[in-house]
Amino acid sequence: MSAATTELDVRTEAPANRHKLIFDTYGALAAGEDFVLVNDHDPKPLYYQFAAEHAGEFSWDYLESGPEVWKVRIGRTAAA
Repeated sequence: MSAATTELDVRTEAPANRHKLIFDTYGALAAGEDFVLVNDHDPKPLYYQFAAEHAGEFSWDYLESGPEVWKVRIGRTAAA
């Protein structure tokens, strides 16, 4: 992870707001950029949403896998 990588910690956000915030952050990325999502549970359902809506346009790499904190580097690999 480069020093310029943004960390988005959604643990204090209301669950109803989390996906919108995450997709807004992803939407602001240029091809080749990424951010680190910090969450209080495994965001696997979010992965499936990315796969359905942005197939072939994103990367997903677990950096930490619980049990209390999950960190995932999410990147834009192609322009939408």
